[in-house]
Amino acid sequence: MTIRVLLADDQALIRAGFRMIIDAEPGLAVAAEAADGKEAVELARSERVDVVLMDIRMPRVDGLEATRRICADDGLAGVRVLVLTTFENDDNVVLALQAGASGFLGKTVTPAELVNAIKVVAAGEALLSPRATRGLVSRFVAQQRPPAPPIRLPGLDLLTDREREILVLVAHGLSNDDIAGRLFLSPLTAKTHVNRTMTKLGVRDRAQLVVLAYRHGLVSPGDAVPDRK
Repeated sequence: MTIRVLLADDQALIRAGFRMIIDAEPGLAVAAEAADGKEAVELARSERVDVVLMDIRMPRVDGLEATRRICADDGLAGVRVLVLTTFENDDNVVLALQAGASGFLGKTVTPAELVNAIKVVAAGEALLSPRATRGLVSRFVAQQRPPAPPIRLPGLDLLTDREREILVLVAHGLSNDDIAGRLFLSPLTAKTHVNRTMTKLGVRDRAQLVVLAYRHGLVSPGDAVPDRK
């Protein structure tokens, strides 16, 4: 099955470069291009895309608001947003993750990294650069003045002890393989636990698990990764 990609960037040259890379890869195809966030939302709805490569700074509607609109639309539940950024330590990247983006990429990404990122996000398997994303979330939360008090998340009561444990490890940036090794599980079992946790909490992917864990006080900036059981 071909992964259909929407390119959302106000610079035509960047879109052209990404299109060349994507269209040259078997199993990937650029379905449409948008020069601003408003157009990106409209095309995501009309072109039945799987992944949106979303620039943050665009005219009319910026990438943050476009991400919010796409991720809040039940009719676009299968669409994944991958944020493109010039600076990977940009606080706007964290805001994009909170808005529902599945991950982020720097615009200096190599062709192989871009292709792999699209495939990973389309599969919903893993957050891109989990440790970098965790660092961004930590920094964003730490800079809030005053710190927002933890909010009780009703879905947490549905989690088993193992799922709650795995949620914390995901928030610390561990991959499924990392979690499996730490908890003496098979990678498939770790993946199953992560997927069940996402289902119970009503989130799309690991990016939202990270954000939820910080937002609801399960992990705090500076916390060490829990010891092996």
